[in-house]
Amino acid sequence: MIRPAVRRHLALLLAATALAGAATAHAADSPDEAMRAARARWAASKHGPMLERLIPPYLEPSGLPEPRSAGARLTARYCVQCHNLASPAMHHAEKWPAIVQRMLPRMEGRGNMGGLMHDLMAGVSAPTVEETATLVAYLQKHAQKKVDPADLPEAGRTRAWESYTQACAQCHALPDPRRHTRAAWPAVVARMERNMQWMNRVVGSRHEPREPQYRADEIVAYLQRHARR
Repeated sequence: MIRPAVRRHLALLLAATALAGAATAHAADSPDEAMRAARARWAASKHGPMLERLIPPYLEPSGLPEPRSAGARLTARYCVQCHNLASPAMHHAEKWPAIVQRMLPRMEGRGNMGGLMHDLMAGVSAPTVEETATLVAYLQKHAQKKVDPADLPEAGRTRAWESYTQACAQCHALPDPRRHTRAAWPAVVARMERNMQWMNRVVGSRHEPREPQYRADEIVAYLQRHARR
């Protein structure tokens, strides 16, 4: 028979253990904690540099749309396991469901690179069916508005239009020039330049002569001509 004092002690111990477990689970669900855990895993993995360079480290969880929503938390929790955080505006709404479905088997270690994928995804978890639905809905809600390059101003008539449509569509859905104000576009384009350098070049490398070279000032001028006021 367990004495009352011992019973109370056990009850307190169990309660403390449960609270500690809840606190640990809460920390693991924290967007910032998820990013720290992913970066620590990359640092310990021989594949880390490849994973880290997939997407530039330009976005923190607090910079996501509706950062406290369930969708934003799921985005930060799961998507950062394999690469730096991506904005919902990288793609338009129609593309996100297929992209998420392509990522699911990769998070389960069943991607398109066989044993290497299983090795790459060691320690990674995948969202449940319900979480996946919430994640997709969030990404679609805040996706880039789909635009047809042929419907944009100066379509097919100027080099600036050509540079803008080709350069910007390399990494994400083509944004409408009215997405930002005239004053905001220079900083946005400068950030994109840094991102392109992160993804495509190493310090000191030379341009591939066969690649088209885009002038940022020309792209900025085009965007400012057609930006929202």
